[in-house]
Amino acid sequence: MADLNCGVVDIAEWSSKPLSDPVDLVKPVHLVVIQHSATAPCSDDETCKTLLSNVREKHVERLKFKDIGNSFYISSHGKVYEGSGWHVGAHTKGFNDKSIGISFIGDFRDSLPSEEALKAAQDFLSCSVNNESLDENYDLVGHGQLSATLSPGAKLQSLIQSWSHWREKLIQ
Repeated sequence: MADLNCGVVDIAEWSSKPLSDPVDLVKPVHLVVIQHSATAPCSDDETCKTLLSNVREKHVERLKFKDIGNSFYISSHGKVYEGSGWHVGAHTKGFNDKSIGISFIGDFRDSLPSEEALKAAQDFLSCSVNNESLDENYDLVGHGQLSATLSPGAKLQSLIQSWSHWREKLIQ
């Protein structure tokens, strides 16, 4: 039987609060935006839960987002955590209602995510295609290709440019 959840740690497992008024994305989603959290990394469940709770609080309290911005977050120990999930997020202005934002937890300007994190991302993307949540011909870009930001960091941006779905320019 297929893992319909693709091994994602549900938001209910790391937060006591459900998403605030989630709006479903139209599936299959055609665009994946790779980002980094620009925070410390995390490599165990407790640290990741605390970090994600702090990110969520910052998004709501300081940035005035409706809820946590990114769709999914990937830890150094290769776990994928649900953020806004398959709902409209607040990760890339102008693209939130037609994409998912996958944020590697950490700062990847000068280093790469762990092998476990990179494998988790690839596995999640493949599973999401198999489950028809993600279009089999999806486009993948780095956050900085769509917004004035250093995210996902130079090292990570360089790496994702070798991934099969990466696009230099989006055709809209």
